[in-house]
Amino acid sequence: MSFKVAIPARFASTRLPGKPLLMLAGRPMIQHVHERALESGAGEVVIATDDPRIRETAEAFGARVCMTASHHESGSDRLAEVADQMGWFDDDIVVNLQGDEPLTPPAILVQVAEALERHPQAAMATLCTPITSVAQMLDPNVVKVVRDVQAFALYFSRAPIPWDRDAARPEERSLAGCYRHIGLYAYRVGFLKSFAAMSPCDLETTERLEQLRALYAGARIQCPVASEVPGQGVDVSSDVERVEKQLRG
Repeated sequence: MSFKVAIPARFASTRLPGKPLLMLAGRPMIQHVHERALESGAGEVVIATDDPRIRETAEAFGARVCMTASHHESGSDRLAEVADQMGWFDDDIVVNLQGDEPLTPPAILVQVAEALERHPQAAMATLCTPITSVAQMLDPNVVKVVRDVQAFALYFSRAPIPWDRDAARPEERSLAGCYRHIGLYAYRVGFLKSFAAMSPCDLETTERLEQLRALYAGARIQCPVASEVPGQGVDVSSDVERVEKQLRG
């Protein structure tokens, strides 16, 4: 199938400024991410940034770069501008691959795009993976998702959902049907543009989860289990050594 990959990359990260240009295994992180996108076989791969330093670095290793505005609050907002600048059609499928995920398996980029293509009633697709520990289930930094029988998302939350009402203690909780959300998205371009124009809803503001805006608006999100579990992303400086070790390995 044909799909596109856009990679939002900001220099002004609050926790790790200049993150896309961090050197990992001899190359800037954004180059590793770009390579994962190319390995997926995507028809187009574009790096979206508002910083000339990232543009210069990306163009030096042969990437296509789209310069976007600096005021965007989310990756989907930046993607909508990219789609507009690139002249993509409303029924084109674009995958949003974050610029700090150099260990993303290329296979799941294909998977999330195919999940959207196979479900014309879906506006978006994303992925999940089974939760394997109670600690994961209770961690508010691990986003949980519950799905219907056709693997469409019903709700996303930082809270432990579904809640095992009859468990006397946390360690007795059943993890059956408990899934961790993987923050990889595929959009139909037409919906992406309308989504970026929507105002945030109360659920999104409370949970700090942008995808709740889509559910609140009545859009359907297909959410299959990922064929491969992505590796560690780079959020803070302590992640750098672990990720570099895996890249070298």
